[in-house]
Amino acid sequence: MTRVLSVRSVFPPHRYPQAQITEALVRCLPPGADAALLRRVHASARVGHRHLALPLERYGPDSDFGTTNALFLRTALELGAEAVGGALAGAGLAAPEIGLVLSTTVTGLATPSLEARLVSRTGLRPGVRRVPLFGLGCAAGAAGLGMLHEQLAGRPGQAALLLSTELCSLTLQPTDTSMANLVAGALFGDGCGALVAVGAEHPRHDGAGGGGPWVVDARGRLYPGTEHLLGWDIGHWGLRMVLGRELPGLVGLHVAEEVESFLAGHDLKPADIDVWICHPGGPKLLDVLAGSLGLPGHALAASRRSLASVGNLSSASVLHILGAVQAAGPPAPGSTGLMLAFGPGFASELVLLRW
Repeated sequence: MTRVLSVRSVFPPHRYPQAQITEALVRCLPPGADAALLRRVHASARVGHRHLALPLERYGPDSDFGTTNALFLRTALELGAEAVGGALAGAGLAAPEIGLVLSTTVTGLATPSLEARLVSRTGLRPGVRRVPLFGLGCAAGAAGLGMLHEQLAGRPGQAALLLSTELCSLTLQPTDTSMANLVAGALFGDGCGALVAVGAEHPRHDGAGGGGPWVVDARGRLYPGTEHLLGWDIGHWGLRMVLGRELPGLVGLHVAEEVESFLAGHDLKPADIDVWICHPGGPKLLDVLAGSLGLPGHALAASRRSLASVGNLSSASVLHILGAVQAAGPPAPGSTGLMLAFGPGFASELVLLRW
C-alpha cells in the first residue's frame, strides 16, 4: 500500500474576515443589484476567514483574463515552492528523491505547467516523471492521491509528490450577479497543498516518524447527464462559475450510494469510518451528505472547521483537512479514514485510508 509521509498547506499572506470580503464585493456590484442578497449568501456560507492571492483593494471589475492569469502564475509558483519544500522537509526526503510529481489546478492556465516551472526552483530532478492535471476541479485532491497510489503500485520503490494549487479568488467575476457567482464569492478561498507519499518497497514505507496513513484503495465515478451542473464557462472574461441548484440533491441521491458501495467492497459501512476527510463544498452539501449517510454530528467536524477557517480551497481542501487531522495528533493505529470529494463531471472521488 502507498504510505503518506507528510502533507503541508500554505496560504497567501492576505487574510480577511468574511464580513470584510462581503462589503468589498458589495462595492463592486453594478447599479441596481441586490446587495442584501449578496450579504445573505455570504452570511449563510459559514466561512469565518479566507486567504486571498491579492490585497482586497486590488479586486475589482476591470481585471482582464490575461492580467489575472499572470497574477495566478506568479503567486502559484511562490506558494507551490513553499508547499513542496515544507512537504519534503516533513517527509525527511530531499527533492531529487522524488520520482513522480502530479500537480493539479483548475483556477489558472500555465504551459509549461506549474510543476515543470517548479523543477529547478525546488531542486526536483529534470528527469522526474510529471503528470499535470486540469479540469477535475474540487475532486482533484482526492483524485490525485488515488492516482498517486495507482502509479506507486507500479513503482513501489519510488517517492511521489502531489501538488494542489488553487487561487479561486482570481476567477471571481465581481459584477456577475448570478447565484452561482454569488455563492462562489461567498465560499472559495486561496491556498496550496503538497503531499509526499512512498510505495510499498520504499525504505520509509514502514518506518517510524512518518505518521501518515496508508492508502488502501481509491475509486472515481462519473454520473452521466450531469455535465452541465458544475464547471467553468470560459470566455474572454476568463473563468465563470457554473453551479447547478441540483447539486445537493445529487450528492444525497448518488454520492451516498457510491460511498456505501465502495466501502462494502472492503466489508465496511459508513459507521465503521473513524476519520472523514470530506471536501467542504459548502454547508448545505455537508449537511446533505451527513444526513444521507446517517453520520453523527461530529463526523464532518474537520471539514466544517476547514471551511470556517480558510473557505473552500477547491482541490486543496482535502489536503488541508488531512494535514489538520495529522497535526491534531494522528488517529490511533488501526483507524480507518475516507477521503471524499466531488467535482465537474459531475463526479465523485473516494480514497480509503488506514492508520
